[in-house]
Amino acid sequence: MRPTTLATIARRSLEIVLIFSAVSAIGGAIAMLITDGLGMPDSLLTGSPFSSFVFPALILFVIIGGTHTLAAFLLVRQRPTSLLWSAVAGFAMIIWIMVETVIVRGFSLLQGLYFFAGAAELGLVLALLGIVTWVTPAHFAHDTTVTTKKARS
Repeated sequence: MRPTTLATIARRSLEIVLIFSAVSAIGGAIAMLITDGLGMPDSLLTGSPFSSFVFPALILFVIIGGTHTLAAFLLVRQRPTSLLWSAVAGFAMIIWIMVETVIVRGFSLLQGLYFFAGAAELGLVLALLGIVTWVTPAHFAHDTTVTTKKARS
């Protein structure tokens, strides 16, 4: 049994946050489409480019849910582009929440949770790239099965 390293914890944490964000974005988008905005009044969209919640739901589904799903899949499969897509997903989440708070002219605890999720994704990507000093690239390289598979080949 391999000892648990900080890189393993960071990678697993990133997987969990990405999957949570993907599932909640896709679920939230579907719920918005089915219920015509989850009961939110259309007046929240006054002054925005949207006349209904359909287009925002589609953005939430495709852009937020899609990037998070792709990033989680690539990270679980330990693909080389996994950290790039994880960063894209994190930035997408932060931008989504910032734009949403401007459009609805308010801020909720739920928006804070998703802003934090996007920031956590970016922080974990930085850690796994070795930019944050408590996890180095050497730890990450020794902790992945990609390295092990290459060594066996």
